Amino acid sequence: MVGYKKPCRHCGELVENDANTCPWCGKPSPTDSLRCPKCRSPIQTGQRACAHCGLELKMDCPRCGKATFLGDFCESCGARLMAKCPKCGAEQVPLGERCASCDKKIKGGWKI
Repeated sequence: MVGYKKPCRHCGELVENDANTCPWCGKPSPTDSLRCPKCRSPIQTGQRACAHCGLELKMDCPRCGKATFLGDFCESCGARLMAKCPKCGAEQVPLGERCASCDKKIKGGWKI
């Protein structure tokens, strides 16, 4: 619908419904709900595990090392919890030792 806007889930400012990045706070996916990185089912901050696939929704932040909810950003340092595969460049949550797209083993851990 033309002209229809939604509040950004990060800052609350109104943004276009199909925006990829909030023009106010600069954070990604401003109008989408959080999704499980494994099965893409909706999740909410504070959940211990995905209700659909059972994926544990806590991880250690690759930047600061503190435990955080598996959302878009670390709850402690604010780093975005997405990493790029050094081989194929796919952006993904830094879970496991291999890239979900090309199956390359990530030596030395993920880089955010």
